[in-house]
Amino acid sequence: MDTAERLLGFRLERFLGATPGEPANGADFKRIATMHAFGDVWPRTEHLDTRTRALVSVTIAATLGVLEPLRGQLRIALNAGATKEEIVEVFLQVAAYAGVARAFDGYQVAAQVFGENLERSDPAK
Repeated sequence: MDTAERLLGFRLERFLGATPGEPANGADFKRIATMHAFGDVWPRTEHLDTRTRALVSVTIAATLGVLEPLRGQLRIALNAGATKEEIVEVFLQVAAYAGVARAFDGYQVAAQVFGENLERSDPAK
């Protein structure tokens, strides 16, 4: 969970409990999947640094069209040192190989996340 907080900028525990109507083992699924990703995969920096892994993850989420996970991957990429310009290049690559419509859908999420960073850095907001 500490790795997730470092990458995302917030703790994930609040999202891992059971929600109304969800079976009890639903919380187990969310916890196990989260622990695997942030405990087993993200810390593997011997061959891929965190920044590169984050850009790969943005590409995968955008290509699959999973927009809410894409939002998290974009935050991770920015927190890991990827630039907005590099992220735009990822969407150009997605457009070329996965389709322009898919890239535009994902880029709309990226534009929102870029705006979040502006709001956090602007003390007037």
